Amino acid sequence: MKFTIYQESRVGRRKSNQDRIAYCYSRDALLLLLADGMGGHLHGEVAAQIAVQFITQAFQREAQPLLHDPSMFLSRALTNAHNAILDYAFDKNLPEAPRTTVVACVVQEGHAQWAHAGDSRLYLLRGGRIAAQTRDHSRVQLMMDQGLLDAQSAARHPGRNRIYSCLGGSHPPQVEFSKRVALRDNDTLALCSDGLWGPLGDSGVLLGLSDTFVQEAVPRLMDKAEHLGGATCDNLSLIAVRWHDDTAPLSADSVSTQTMAMNDFATKLDSFELSRSPTAALDLTDDEIERAIAEINAAIQKFSK
Repeated sequence: MKFTIYQESRVGRRKSNQDRIAYCYSRDALLLLLADGMGGHLHGEVAAQIAVQFITQAFQREAQPLLHDPSMFLSRALTNAHNAILDYAFDKNLPEAPRTTVVACVVQEGHAQWAHAGDSRLYLLRGGRIAAQTRDHSRVQLMMDQGLLDAQSAARHPGRNRIYSCLGGSHPPQVEFSKRVALRDNDTLALCSDGLWGPLGDSGVLLGLSDTFVQEAVPRLMDKAEHLGGATCDNLSLIAVRWHDDTAPLSADSVSTQTMAMNDFATKLDSFELSRSPTAALDLTDDEIERAIAEINAAIQKFSK
C-alpha cells in the first residue's frame, strides 16, 4: 500500500476534548477511526476512548496482515465496543451509559469499506467532487429526507445535534455499512467530527482537501473551521488519507508498507491522559486519571477475544 496520511484534533472552545481519532496499518490493511463522545464530565470522552482503543486493538489482533472479512470485522468490532461501554457503565453504577458516535474505515486490497453510527462523517473525494459520504443518523437528516428542511435551515436548527444512533446509551446502535469501493490514485478519504463539517459544510470540506498535500491541507482546514465556529466552537477532528497507486512514485511524506513484516503495525492513537486538554487535566488528579485508564482497559479486556 502507498498513501499519505495526516490527523489532528483540537478542543475548540470547550473545556475538554471528547473527540478521539486513530489510525493503524499493517503491511496489507489500513484502519481509520474517529469517535465523538457525548455525555457529562469525563464520561463522553471515556466512551470515545473505549471505542477507538477497542477497535484498534481488535484490528491489531486480526489483520495478520489482512483482515479475513472487513465488513464482518467492522460489525463485530463496533458491536463489542458498544458492549464494552455498557460494561464500563455497569461497573461504575452510572444511571445511563455514556455515548459516542463512531466512523471506522478499513482499506485493503485497494478497496475501502466503512461503517458508522451517529453524525461523524466519512467523505470519499475524487476528481474535485464528493464521490461518496456517510449519511448522518440525526433528527435533522430525517427531516431533510422528508422534505421538511433544506440544508440551510438544517444548519441552524436547534435540534441539529440530536442523533438516534451511537455506541453506548440505552439502545443498540443502528450501524450503517458501506459497499466495497475500489480506490483510485489520488482519492482522498476524510473522517471528521461535526465540529469540523458543521461550520464548513460539504463544499468547504471538499474545497479544503483539494490540495495535494494533506499535511498542509488539514491544519488549514482546521484553522478555518475553528474560526467559523467562533465562541461556541465544538471539538473538531479530522483524519485525511490520500491514496496512491502502487506504481506512483513515493514522496518523502508518503507511506509505503511494502517492506513491513507480516506481524508489524504502525499506530497513531493518543493515550487517554494525552488526549485531555490542559485545562481539563486540572479537573482530575493523577490518581483519578490513572483510575480512569485502568477502568477503560478493564472494560476493553472483557470483550477482547
